[in-house]
Amino acid sequence: MLLTIATTLEPATDLGYLLVKHPDRVHEFDVPGGRAYVFYPEVGRERTTAALLLEVDREALAQRGDQRATPDDFSLGRYVNDRAYAASSLLASAIGKACRTALRSGSKDRPALATTPIPLELRISAVRCRGGAALAKELFEPLGFTVTAEPTELDPHYPEWGASRYLTLTLTGTLTLGDALNAVYVLLPVMDDAKHYWVSPDEVDKLLRAGEGWLARHPSRELIARRYLSHRRALTTTALERLAEADDGIVPDSVDPTAVTDDALIEEPAEEPRVPLNRLRHEAVLAAIAAVQPASVLDLGCGSGALLAELARVRSYSKIVGVDVSNRALEIAARRLRLDRQSERLRGRIALWQTALTYRDRRLAGFDVAVLMEVIEHIDLARLPDVVRSVFGLARPRTVIVTTPNVEYNVRYPGVPADAHRHTDHRFEWSRHEFATWCDSVCADHGYTVVRSGVGDADTDVGSPTQMAVFTMVAVPR
Repeated sequence: MLLTIATTLEPATDLGYLLVKHPDRVHEFDVPGGRAYVFYPEVGRERTTAALLLEVDREALAQRGDQRATPDDFSLGRYVNDRAYAASSLLASAIGKACRTALRSGSKDRPALATTPIPLELRISAVRCRGGAALAKELFEPLGFTVTAEPTELDPHYPEWGASRYLTLTLTGTLTLGDALNAVYVLLPVMDDAKHYWVSPDEVDKLLRAGEGWLARHPSRELIARRYLSHRRALTTTALERLAEADDGIVPDSVDPTAVTDDALIEEPAEEPRVPLNRLRHEAVLAAIAAVQPASVLDLGCGSGALLAELARVRSYSKIVGVDVSNRALEIAARRLRLDRQSERLRGRIALWQTALTYRDRRLAGFDVAVLMEVIEHIDLARLPDVVRSVFGLARPRTVIVTTPNVEYNVRYPGVPADAHRHTDHRFEWSRHEFATWCDSVCADHGYTVVRSGVGDADTDVGSPTQMAVFTMVAVPR
């Protein structure tokens, strides 16, 4: 298996700093099922190319005893198959081992460059893609790649045999090297629709970690999650719910049962479709806003604008402002709201502001309602008091609505390990007691009262998956 990474960055030799691999050496790595090599077939200031070559030990792979190493059922299928040659999860594992620092967008010598989009060309030979070139484009084009997917001839000496089921995949675009490699890491087994190892619940964390920043907004995120997690229904549902927690996007009402393997259906019988948690959370927040009949609403940490789009439909809200620290998120929100196509009257009602909640911003003062929906858990605990002072002390809306995960409920998610959070970007998750203590402290310090409730299916032992607090201002703070 061969992956090449080329750049025309000036100087292109900086690719070596991003990969943390010196161009003058051949770097070797032991990986599951074989050995990987990183080397540079082309080095120059105008263009540099790095190659990752994976040599698969077919006998060692067969001796692992994992029948998922090959989809073939006949007796020699473990030894005679395409796993040693077709790019698959084996190559993804090699990327994870050989390019670990680049996947994290890190570089000791070029830290700024590691987070800067650069011109890239990635080429993968012999990709098995169940869905063909059309699926490859569906997966990679939304990420900013130009995709060339050419079917490989079965034998160039016998053109009449036609094309094989394998593609030569070329991806070009201007992205950070980390984003490009994470996309390939996730989407290789998705295209192949198979993995060489058993998929356990910790694969959900791996998927969310590698897909951070792009997967939640990908139009094919359900297909990606389902295939990456080997059609395991419970894991797929957990992954989609946690993606919604992070981006506040819309999770499909249910996973398509026709796409689930028979084994998965035997292990986990189909349940009645449930209303997704993020839909219930939106409904609870919208109801709490409507109950106080505000004229102005502030969505703090608005992300991609899912809540803003629903607020915009309520004509009695004369001023709606979305706030986020990420310019990219605000750009996505603007597209979602179609602000460039709206009437002047609607554009006058809705605004998007870039600001950090940890700093004082006097523009945030004077609103009737402020919403912090699934925001506080993304803030370092040491900086949370700064957010409290900014929102409750300076901005002082009449009503503040806060939602956050209930960590006690995590035991009901099979894809969340006991010592992990629901999403890799969560800095903390609180129990019901911890959340109540924080709410009471905010009220005592800033002159508010609070009513707490749960959102989602309530469990007798662990409560609801989401906690919600509605703060109402009653006095000037001490």
